[in-house]
Amino acid sequence: MTYGHLWLLVMTDFTRPNEPPTAVVALAAETADRRTRRSTETRERLFFAAVQLFAEKGFAETTVEDITNAADVGKGTFFNYFPSKEHILIAFSDMQLGKLERFVEAARHSQEPMRAFFRKMSQEMTSEPAKTPEVVRALLQANLSSSSVREVMRGRNSRGENLLSQLVQIGQDRGEFRRDVTALEMARVFRQMTFGTLLLWSVYGDDSLAERLDRAIDILWTGFVPREQGT
Repeated sequence: MTYGHLWLLVMTDFTRPNEPPTAVVALAAETADRRTRRSTETRERLFFAAVQLFAEKGFAETTVEDITNAADVGKGTFFNYFPSKEHILIAFSDMQLGKLERFVEAARHSQEPMRAFFRKMSQEMTSEPAKTPEVVRALLQANLSSSSVREVMRGRNSRGENLLSQLVQIGQDRGEFRRDVTALEMARVFRQMTFGTLLLWSVYGDDSLAERLDRAIDILWTGFVPREQGT
């Protein structure tokens, strides 16, 4: 008998014959947790290996086998986590939505001026794409070429618009945003500005993204119309 088996016998509660032994329950829970951790770690390894390869080789040139080799897993393992190479990009979108959800929650409890808040949010939301401009181009390519990915991304886009609308509504409630335009319409304009800046920048892939976003936000905030003297 191994030490582990001996420990299990010692720790088992025999006073409740109609209930599972506490040690067995604990062991089962620990095994389930370990399995979940391993599954999460494998998915993350595949995801980050893919993103790195997209950056090095390009999206079209990267194969599923390239990704599994880089992640050090069997080729068949890939399809346990992602239906296709394009679905890596959907995972990337989910990661961004998670960030946005946290920003919405933070805004509800923050007194930071919304202009500064939106500037900080834009920089943090684009920090990951800024590392790999190829992923930004791949997102566009997948949306244009894959109907299945495009359908899924429509749902993600709607969710993103809803979250941004909540942020704009917070600004409107505080009196920091205009009220003659709906929160949804303002959210769409902001998203279009951000995506447009990202896509144009991805053509160059240099270190100018932060500056481009800052300038775009400044102009979007004040608008194109000449300001009245003294305002």
